[in-house]
This record gives sequence, C-alpha cells and structure tokens, in this order.
Amino acid sequence: MTNTDILAAIETVLNEQMAHAHMDGFGPEARLNEDLYLDSVLILQIFLNIELEYGLSVPEEAIAKQDIETVADLVALYAPKDTAAAVPSFALTGGTTDEGVHGEAYYDIKVHCFVSCVCDGLKRQGLDHRPLYFGVWDAKFAVSDNFQLLYHAPEISQEFFRLWYQQLYGVTVREWYDPDKTKIENLAVLLDLVKNRSATGSVMVMLDMFHLPERENKFNQNPFPHYLMLQETKDPDTWFVHDPDYRWEGEIAREKVIHAIMQPTVGGGYVFDHAQARTPDAQDLKAYFEACFVDGSNPLVDAVRQIVTAHLDGTDGIGLSDLTAAVRELPVITIRKYAYEHGFAFFWRALKLPAAEFETWCEEIESFVQSLKTLHYACMKLAQTEDRTLAASVFEKLDEADRLETKLKGKLAEIFDLWCERTIPASVEPPMLKRAAR
Repeated sequence: MTNTDILAAIETVLNEQMAHAHMDGFGPEARLNEDLYLDSVLILQIFLNIELEYGLSVPEEAIAKQDIETVADLVALYAPKDTAAAVPSFALTGGTTDEGVHGEAYYDIKVHCFVSCVCDGLKRQGLDHRPLYFGVWDAKFAVSDNFQLLYHAPEISQEFFRLWYQQLYGVTVREWYDPDKTKIENLAVLLDLVKNRSATGSVMVMLDMFHLPERENKFNQNPFPHYLMLQETKDPDTWFVHDPDYRWEGEIAREKVIHAIMQPTVGGGYVFDHAQARTPDAQDLKAYFEACFVDGSNPLVDAVRQIVTAHLDGTDGIGLSDLTAAVRELPVITIRKYAYEHGFAFFWRALKLPAAEFETWCEEIESFVQSLKTLHYACMKLAQTEDRTLAASVFEKLDEADRLETKLKGKLAEIFDLWCERTIPASVEPPMLKRAAR
C-alpha cells in the first residue's frame, strides 16, 4: 500500500470501525491528541483495526512507544524503513552526558498527581523529592466487581502519601475538602483558601480534566480526576493553574476551572506550606521504603492476569468482548512504573555507583514499561477478535512483564540494603521491617 492508501485506510477505520466523532480536521498534519482527540488507547485501537482489516502491522516496539504526534507520523509507521534504536519515552535521569546520574541537573519524572504537587514544594526549598516516589511504582489501584482495572476509586485515598510526606519532610498537609458538605459549601472554602494563600502556601484541588479542554489530556479519560494547584491573578476572572504532574502552568478563566471542580465525578483538596520542609531522616527513609516495597509479587501484573482469566472464564457473565473496557485504564497506571527510575537514581547518587550501570537499569525500566504497553495491545486484540488461541500470547506477555518487574525489584532491594549498611549505623538500626504489601 502507498502512503495515500494507508492514509485512506486510517480514515476509514476511524469513521467506520471506530465511529470516531472528531474527524473535521483529519489530514496528514492533524495532531492526534490535540486536533483529533485520540489518546493512547484509541491509537492502539487504530493499530488493531488496521491489522485486522488490512493485514498491516507495525513492530511491537512501535506499539509500545507510540512516539507519534500527527497522522503523517502514524502513516510513516507502516512505510518500510531501517530499524532504529529504541528511544525511551521519558528522557533518562541525569545531567550532562559525562556526568550522568551524578550531575547536578536531572530530568524529572511526573507520574502521580498528588505526589507531584507536594513534591513541587520540596523542590522550591531545594530538597530532594525523589524518595517520596518510592510509593508510586506500586501505588494503589482497584479492580471492580466486574473485573475492571481502575486507577481511581472511592476506596483509594491519599492518606498513605500524606502521612509519610509529613513524617519524612515535616510538612503538615491538611485536607480542606469535606465529603459531608455540599459542592457549594466546599467551593466556598476553596475560594477563601485561594484568596488568602500565603507566598509559600499551596492550594491543591481535584478536578475533572475531561471538563477542562484547555488542558492537554493524553489519556482522554472520562472522567479524569486529577490534582493541581491554584492561585489568584490580578484579574479576578482568571486563575493561575499550576500542574506539576503535567509540567504545565498558565492562566485559565476562573469559571472554567470551577466548572471542572464542580463535576460530580470528583471531590478532594489539600493545603500545605513548603516553608516547613526539612531533609528526611535516614531512619524515616528506611521505614518508608520498607512500607512501600511489595516483595514477592507485582500487584499490577497480578491484577491484569486476574482480569484476563475472569474474562476468559466468563466470570459473572462477562465475556472476552468486555476485556478492552476492562483494561482501558492500564496506561494510566503503567506510567507510574517510571517512578522506579527515581528510586534507582536516589540510591545510585547516594552510593556513588557507576553512572553507566545506572543507565543500563533505566533501559530495563523502559523495557518493562514497554512490555506493559504491548500487553495492553494483546489484550485488546484478544477482546476484539474473541480468538481464544490468542490468550497464550497474552499470558506470555504477562509472564515477561512479571519477570522484568521482579528483576527491577531485586536490584532495588540489593542497593537499598547497601544504602542501609553504609548510611545507618548498626548500633542504632532497628530490626528489619518485613517488606509487605500496603
């Protein structure tokens, strides 16, 4: 097929197989996310339909990376070309090429909105915020009664991170949002907090990003609960919005932000003052790592295995065709796995281990993240075709993801123990806490 044929095939798939509603701007230069409202899952759906309808497929690494911005980039994936070395979706942590992980400057990784907000204050105080990310790679998620993976659910709270943030850094994080009050009552509290915010204070609020179209929504979730921070501006009709997790800040009309806050899908908010922040004690860091570290299992891989098995078995009347919806939020949770890089970076710098070896482990992290993305695609293909012979491939990918994450945890446990040995005197070290799931 020529590039023109492939472009036409993509348009047909979007119109006919996917009944996509945002086709007015379709063309080679159209941006997938900003113009056509195609998130990572819908792009996987395009890959799948092109493969099933036209017999065209792209390499697994292209499916995993999705390093594409426009329709033309999507078309180019199907054109013959030389194989290039894989480039991580996120730049590796490090300073200059020579300094690596031990350089003063390093790229940040934002993968959890609550943690990113409170860590923003630490950076303003010149403190190392990366230890708080120890709890992110296995942060809580849920599996619903009908075996659907959920990154946000009523039973999931921020208490674990809130309490440990206070213990580690000495910053009081107060929840201002009261679920027993009405939306209007909580809004009144928020308006007062924003108006009276101190120079070093932060006002966090949960809103539904789906109802804030001014902001980029890579996952196109509906709803999309998300924490960010608000400030007043000189214009009473405009708020300054600071979103550390998405690396964005700017002014948005106050009423538009309030509209996203008032959605029935969301509710929550905190205040804190980063001027209180202090350097964590080594004993507290040790206790926090052990409270976070889930040894002997990988909860996300285990949950997806449970979900796939339930859909294959027809548990509670669900079938294979329901599997696509069941793993719809897997990419939102997958991105949290980049937090492993913060764990490796913190211990690597503290122990002054070889920078080149750190980069090798960053590649292992990238391989693991990509394995979860190809797993997601395999699940979607199994669901759409309902071909049970494809289940074997899904379980193979589950096993591979399990192996890769177990390898990462094994190395982390090794360097954590070395850090404890060199940092905490044996005379004051408490008995080793049992590493267990939270």
